[in-house]
Amino acid sequence: MANTQAPSARLSSPRSAKPRPAGPRLSVGFILARRFTLCAFANFVDVLRLAADDGDRSRPILCDWTVLSDTMDPVLSSCGISVQPKERLNDPRRFDYIVVVGGLLDDDAPSLSPAYTRYLKQAAEAGVPLVGVCSGAFSLHEAGLLDGYRCCVSWFHHSDFLEQFDGLNPVSDQIFVVDRDRLTCSGGASSAHLAAYLVDKHVGRAQASKSLHIMIIDDALSPDKPQPGLPLNMKTQDPIVQRALLLMQQNIDTPISVQQIAERMGNSKRQIERHFRMSLNTSPQAAFLEMRLDLAKHMVEKSQKSVAQIAVDCGFCDSSHLSRMFRRKYGGTPQALRQAQQVPQIESSEIEE
Repeated sequence: MANTQAPSARLSSPRSAKPRPAGPRLSVGFILARRFTLCAFANFVDVLRLAADDGDRSRPILCDWTVLSDTMDPVLSSCGISVQPKERLNDPRRFDYIVVVGGLLDDDAPSLSPAYTRYLKQAAEAGVPLVGVCSGAFSLHEAGLLDGYRCCVSWFHHSDFLEQFDGLNPVSDQIFVVDRDRLTCSGGASSAHLAAYLVDKHVGRAQASKSLHIMIIDDALSPDKPQPGLPLNMKTQDPIVQRALLLMQQNIDTPISVQQIAERMGNSKRQIERHFRMSLNTSPQAAFLEMRLDLAKHMVEKSQKSVAQIAVDCGFCDSSHLSRMFRRKYGGTPQALRQAQQVPQIESSEIEE
């Protein structure tokens, strides 16, 4: 069912399920899907943990959290490490949010048991906001709890979501989405940013920043921050090209040759080149260079990193090499682009004065 809400309404902040008396300002219950992603869960919990107390003492004073279970059996993560739940499913109204941490999408079995599904529906009926982390959006939709909502999925799982859930329009170009009382994120580091968003809302911006800084994350990112993923102009349904592009992205700071890509994939160099021509009308080398230049341009525009550091991060020999390639594609140097962005800001501040 399409969402007819205006964009401003869709991105309105979720409300807490009930006014909170003395005690933690933010209470979160976790449901872990089978073979859940440990990294996404740990990032979310650690933001809460670090925001909850002074220093790094981990006392659940300003925030509290618990792992809920229908059976109390340990839950195995995708990496093989198990987490022991702390409480059985109870009144969802005691929590400000119920968070579902998704698991691997490797078979057709439901990701959550019927007991979890009933509990999530009970929470929704009680007005408790629901959060889907990583493939947790799949679990919420399987439970019928995302109809009419925008939801965030990883660009890596975008096609999987479309195949399994007809009629929905998942968002895969943002790190998280807040749509009324449904919040979803793409997993990984984005779960830390979503948790920081909730801490900022309920506890305070200082506590949210503190958590991220201790976790060596520079600053909180807004929901519409793009996910790191394949360039939009390189979308393709060719599985060979998709795999090659993923390998390029994973090695963007230390570029590998087409021959190395072919060896890792078990294909020939000529075969990969032919698929790139047919699918994208370009060569693998040109696609890789475009990917690195697009990232460099994004970093020049959006970050405070030096051009020399951006060159290193994007796999160029040095800033001169980056500048030559940058000028060839964009008609100017990274330094000129950055200066051009700064000039209007200075002029507008002078006008205000």
